[in-house]
Amino acid sequence: MDQPIAAEGIERAITAFVSERVKAEVPVGQDLFDSGLVSSMFAMELVVHLEQEFSVQILGDDLKRDNFRSIGAMTALVGRLLGAGQSADA
Repeated sequence: MDQPIAAEGIERAITAFVSERVKAEVPVGQDLFDSGLVSSMFAMELVVHLEQEFSVQILGDDLKRDNFRSIGAMTALVGRLLGAGQSADA
């Protein structure tokens, strides 16, 4: 299946990864930095995981903290990056 991944699938995959790593349920909108769930080291791990899991490159301005602040923010980032590489009729 060569269909694009729906936002819900992206969100589910990111939620599963984050929840498994922090050993807790993590709401989609929870600020991962303010809550202390994400350290700078784990933030880099998130970048690598998202790049590998979704076959995207996160470079330059996309590496800002706000894109990794919550599961929702990461879902939006991945969705945007995936959409940027696909045609409009996808």
